[in-house]
Amino acid sequence: MPRQIMLGLLASAVIFPCYAANPGELNPQIAAIVAEISPQRIEARIRKLAGFHTRHTLSETASDSRGIGAARRWIKAELEQCSRAAGGRLQVAFDSYTQAANRRIPQAVDIVNVVAILPGTQAEARERYYVVSGHYDSRATDVMDAVSAAPGADDDASGVAAMMEMACVMAKQRFDATLVFMAVAGEEQGLFGSTHWAEQAEKQGLQIAGMITNDIIGSSTAADGKVDNHSVRLFANGLPALLTAQNSAATGGFAARAGKELKTIAQSGGELDTPTHQLGRYLKEIGERYVPGFTVTLIPRPDRFLRGGDHLPFLQRGVAAVRFTEPAEDFRHQHQDIRKEQGVQYGDLPEFVDFSYVAQVARVNAAGLASLALAPAAPQEVGIEVSELENDTTLRWRANSEPDLAGYRILWREPGAALWRHSRDVGNTTRTTLKGISKDNFVFGVVALDRDGNASPASFPHPWRPN
Repeated sequence: MPRQIMLGLLASAVIFPCYAANPGELNPQIAAIVAEISPQRIEARIRKLAGFHTRHTLSETASDSRGIGAARRWIKAELEQCSRAAGGRLQVAFDSYTQAANRRIPQAVDIVNVVAILPGTQAEARERYYVVSGHYDSRATDVMDAVSAAPGADDDASGVAAMMEMACVMAKQRFDATLVFMAVAGEEQGLFGSTHWAEQAEKQGLQIAGMITNDIIGSSTAADGKVDNHSVRLFANGLPALLTAQNSAATGGFAARAGKELKTIAQSGGELDTPTHQLGRYLKEIGERYVPGFTVTLIPRPDRFLRGGDHLPFLQRGVAAVRFTEPAEDFRHQHQDIRKEQGVQYGDLPEFVDFSYVAQVARVNAAGLASLALAPAAPQEVGIEVSELENDTTLRWRANSEPDLAGYRILWREPGAALWRHSRDVGNTTRTTLKGISKDNFVFGVVALDRDGNASPASFPHPWRPN
């Protein structure tokens, strides 16, 4: 095909945004949720959590004012109050189990998550779950110290307060899919609370379509004093989990699928297109659209080096899972005993938290979660036909079941590009051909759209040929 015709076809496609019905158009329901997020309520909750002296997993549980027991009972009571204000729609409960002794648990201890579920309202979508979490346990310098003050204002009262604010605001709204808001425990001792919930969800066959953890989202000031209150890091990469599962001795479930998925990725150049990558792109575009002037910095790693978060147990079970974290951490205010050395204050204290910044990150989260829960599911069984030598691209997929489905959108970008660059709506079909756009030259995705313009995350097409 002549170059000028090829360029003309590309120019006819819509360039950004790829997940909006029309450029610049906002969903009023999502915009209202974002506008209602309150930095004042977030500040009050962070200060309350920091005021329990310590929330260490092994700390006391009988007191009403100190320790992890008091903290979890307060979180549950707050969420129950929000549920009552929303007509009882939030289903709030403790999720607990007894963790046996191990390296960071000297004796058996109850690990208790606080879980609030907002059921979806569409029959075809309510079994699709989106999870958002923060961890409410804290620690001092010694990870086994269950007595010393450990206010944990940034790590991770900030994430818990953001989660609670989202739960309370979003409980007043109705969504097609189901939302799960969690304050998990045992993170500092080994991701125990999130691992337990992820294990139970897997055993129950829950369809977890996406998971977000907010961990250390409270500070906009780096150790050198530079302030960045206009961005947040989003760690999103599902490839290492596939590699780990492939090399695991486990059988069945995700471990059994990992080798096949890796083979498909190797054949089709999908290293940057796992479901976790797609979730990251989606949250970036939606978050930046509803929170103008705020940047979501995508980082294609599962997490920071030498660290881990509560999204990892989900990743390890094949769930698309990502982590939000502030742009530049000040390690003097994480995992530190409260003290002063040479005039420098150490400790994870509320005075080092930027409450307005936490609210911005919460708004990014809320916009993404609302959009996901209102949209159709990502298309399944997506294939790119590879049966002929040609300079076109033909894609196919299985039809979605949602009653308000309007059609589908094809996305594509140049190899090596981090974000989608082109899109085209193709109507309510399950097969389409992009004439003059070579399958060899671009990376593709397929998105489902509903009648209100809500768009699903993209699904990456695997090579397909007739039997």
